[in-house]
Amino acid sequence: MTFLDDKMPEAAKAFGDLRSAIFRANALDIKTKELIAVASAVLMRCEKCVKIHSERAKQNGATEEEIAESIAIATFIAAGSQLHWTNAYDEILDGTDE
Repeated sequence: MTFLDDKMPEAAKAFGDLRSAIFRANALDIKTKELIAVASAVLMRCEKCVKIHSERAKQNGATEEEIAESIAIATFIAAGSQLHWTNAYDEILDGTDE
């Protein structure tokens, strides 16, 4: 975030403060939060985010199997969302879109 640090330091600080407020032990432990972040990063297609949060998840006790499951869950949600996001498929395949 160098550009943010250089050009908008207040925004960079606010982003850092948000991260600090969220990624602390509270109702969810940090490992769980990082696993959620891994899955979210997969859905957002942020490769750098996946790498960062996977590493942080490991640092907080996550196993590679837990990270893999988080990725698999995100993949499942992504696939399901494509099946259910529109009724157009049924209209197209039924021929009722005319």
